[in-house]
Amino acid sequence: MTAVGRSDLDVFGLCLGGNVLGWTADEAASFDVLDAYTRDGGNFIDTADLYAGGESEAIIGRWMAARGNRDRVVLATKVGMRQDRHGLSADNIAAAARDSLRRLQTDRIDLYYAHRDDPDVDQDETLRAFDELVRGGLVRWIGASNFTAERLASALEISRREGLAGYVALQPYYNLLERGRYEGDLRALCEREGVACVPYYAVARGFLTGKYRPGGPEIDSPRAAGVRDAYANDRGWAVLTELDRVAQAHGDAPIAAVSLAWLRQQPTVVAPIASATSVAQLAELDRSVGLELTPEELSRLGAAAGLG
Repeated sequence: MTAVGRSDLDVFGLCLGGNVLGWTADEAASFDVLDAYTRDGGNFIDTADLYAGGESEAIIGRWMAARGNRDRVVLATKVGMRQDRHGLSADNIAAAARDSLRRLQTDRIDLYYAHRDDPDVDQDETLRAFDELVRGGLVRWIGASNFTAERLASALEISRREGLAGYVALQPYYNLLERGRYEGDLRALCEREGVACVPYYAVARGFLTGKYRPGGPEIDSPRAAGVRDAYANDRGWAVLTELDRVAQAHGDAPIAAVSLAWLRQQPTVVAPIASATSVAQLAELDRSVGLELTPEELSRLGAAAGLG
């Protein structure tokens, strides 16, 4: 278990993404995955009011109620991107929090993220709204998602100056093939301020699971267009080749596990987010937590990928 930044949240090295719950995984499959994740030691579940129109939160709420395990789960959700609860105004944050708590069937959110920055609302207003939730016991800690270094720095400064709750975690788009978005000013800021990194798209929309190969049916399918455009190139294939080598050296570990292990071992990262629609898929992801790559393996993978 690892602490989330300056908070008292202690989390498993893989955060289970709830974006598929109620979308590509129905309720029965979602319960199976949630059961398997917690049975294997997992305790960190990430969702958002936006996911599956709120059904992701609702499924998690029904699952926790059925299992009676709320106190054993570190529960993260987000506000600001849902169409009917859009933005980070004080009124919207208060209303969205109430909606999420109702769907989740709980009295508190452990980690409440601003889903993305809202330049149309003064940061002081947003942070005071979050602070009110924290002081009221409805939220334990707050985080930011999709923030630039400049905006995260200003938010942290306002919280410090005004004595308000401050962001303890950041969700950036970060993985072995997408490094330039985070490795730079954002990471330096998180290191300096003690903000934990909880990356999303940790396996590059499935590419870093090894599912897509040159000439394979998956990469040529219409559904893979976005992945193909982004990663089906010399650099992407070179990374898969290096992942294969490292996986073989670790007893033919799943490629996804190696990708996640690389990410988990990067500075500031506490737990990458990855989602699963089946127990078998989850088992491959879970292998990442006990997988420790050598400094040489980390370096080789990083060199193959470049900054991206």
